Order: sequence, then structure tokens, then C-alpha cells
Amino acid sequence: MRCLEVVDPGRYALVEDLGRPGYAHLGVAPSGALDTASLRLANRLVGNAEAAAGIEALLGGLSARFPAAATVAVTGPAVPVAVDGRPVGSHAPVPVRAGQTLSIGTPATGLRCYLAVSGGIAVEPVLGSRSRDVLSGIGPEPLRAGDVLPLGAPTGIPAGADVVVPVPAPGELVVPVTLGPRDDWLEDAAGGLSAWWTVTAESNRIGLRLDGPPLRRAVDGELPSEGVVTGAVQVPPSGRPVVFLADHPTTGGYPVAAVVRAAALSALAQARPGTRVRFRLS
Repeated sequence: MRCLEVVDPGRYALVEDLGRPGYAHLGVAPSGALDTASLRLANRLVGNAEAAAGIEALLGGLSARFPAAATVAVTGPAVPVAVDGRPVGSHAPVPVRAGQTLSIGTPATGLRCYLAVSGGIAVEPVLGSRSRDVLSGIGPEPLRAGDVLPLGAPTGIPAGADVVVPVPAPGELVVPVTLGPRDDWLEDAAGGLSAWWTVTAESNRIGLRLDGPPLRRAVDGELPSEGVVTGAVQVPPSGRPVVFLADHPTTGGYPVAAVVRAAALSALAQARPGTRVRFRLS
């Protein structure tokens, strides 16, 4: 059986694909890779379908041994990658022979590295996805040393490129949003969101927590719980926004002042604590 053996999961490593959308009515978030652009690229580089499952490694640090030969690719921020201690680089297809070990270092910028393997990670799907949802506990457990992950059969030809340049995660992000639907519950929501906010260390796959000048409520009372989507900018009583990411709750009772455009979510997935963020209405 084709598989990989986890030697060291690093700080926190999860199996993720493009998620399980369509189950919000059951209280299940879409989940999936936070930086979908990086997972899609890694899969293309090794010849997989873009939706194949890979490994999302927080701040790198992952090591895996391959009992059978495979093609691998590591994407996300630029990061040192080695096979049996020999540097091979990221953002390119790399052949790994049977018995060799791949190691991912720590990126200088950004948060999440993605490992794709030819054939994809073939753990048992739940509700049509192999992704881990950290809020509900659905999907495979966080990886531990000694875990053995099955691999699917390779289905495509690895796609190389002359140059695939990793995009460094900037220290400041200007994020496009659509205002509403509950911006009227806040005083000058548009003006407040356009201020600079700072990503806090309390951020995770559920939401990106921001610190800055609190937004003030314009409406007293409680808002009935209603559905929320990935990218929703919710404003709790503290007045400091939370940007919901892939493992967010499916309902919420605090006003959603705006929604981040889907194309900007991958950049937010790589925002380390201390990154400055402001929202641009579009």
C-alpha cells in the first residue's frame, strides 16, 4: 500500500482538502485548507486534482517518511525543504524514492505550509471531505508521530514550471470587503473598518481576531442568531472584529459588518500575529 509515515508533525499539522460546503443547515462548517491557492498549486505540481487532500502544517516543521516512491511538492510561504537532509526547495515537484524522508523547515514569513503527494492523502472521507474541522471535531485527528496515512493512486503527470515564485506574506494587508449585512448596527462601520487593525495571537482556523480602536454599537439589544459565511467580519461586544475562517460556527448572534471577498482569504490565512490589516470597501 502506498502511504507516508509521520516522523514529526511539527507544531500542528492537519489533513485538509477543499472542504465540505453545503452542510451549514446541519451546523457543519465548510472547513478545508485555509490557503486554498497554495493547496491547489501543490496538487497541480504533483499531478493531482486540485481538490485532493494534502497536509496543512502550521509554521512548517513536518517530517514524513515514504515507504514507496512518490512525487511531492511544498507550497505556501517560501520554506526550506530537504529529502534525507539534502535541500530540494519548495514550490516545485520533487521525486522521493522509497525509504526517503522529507523534512520541511520553518518559513520566515507566513503561517501555513502545504504538502501535496502524488495520489493525494486517502484517509476516509467524512461528509464528502477528508478535512479536519477543529471546531466540530469532524475529520481526521491532528497528525502525531507514528501516524501512517494511505495515499491514493497517482492519476496525473506532475506539472513543473520554469519558475514558481512563492509570494512572501506581507506585514500589512489591505483586504477587500463587501459592506453588510448588519453594518447599520454599528456607528460608522465603513469608517471604523478602514482603520488599521492588528492580528492577535488568539487567532486560529476558526477566526482571525483583530485588535484596534473598538467599533461602537448604534443599536442596543440582541440580534437573533443567523447564518454566517466564511469571511464574515463579525463584531462582538468588545467592538474588535473577528474574521471567520474555514472552521467558523455556522450561526452567530453578533452583527456582521462586512464580508471578505473570497479571493482575499488565502492572504489572511498566512497573516501572523502582529500583521496589520485594514478593510477596503469594494
